Amino acid sequence: MATPTPEPDLHDILARLRRIEGQVRGLQDMIRQGRECEAVLTQVRAVQAALTAVARRVLEHYLTECQKEWAAQPDPRLLTEKLKHTVGLLTKFL
Repeated sequence: MATPTPEPDLHDILARLRRIEGQVRGLQDMIRQGRECEAVLTQVRAVQAALTAVARRVLEHYLTECQKEWAAQPDPRLLTEKLKHTVGLLTKFL
């Protein structure tokens, strides 16, 4: 299992999530104000892109840690299980 996210990455990810939280609150205000559809959808897409960027950072960290674990793994059966798990994560993400 991959180790927890290192402190600098953790702070960056949390900062990104706080910005996304602000964007979502802004979206709620736009809906309440009856803003035009195109403006709302543009903001929705921005939130989606920001969340994708966060997911990419988390996945990148996970794969880097997995690579270290796999290099140290002498048992091919366990390596196969870890690889299957990782493929499952990638499938969900993509």
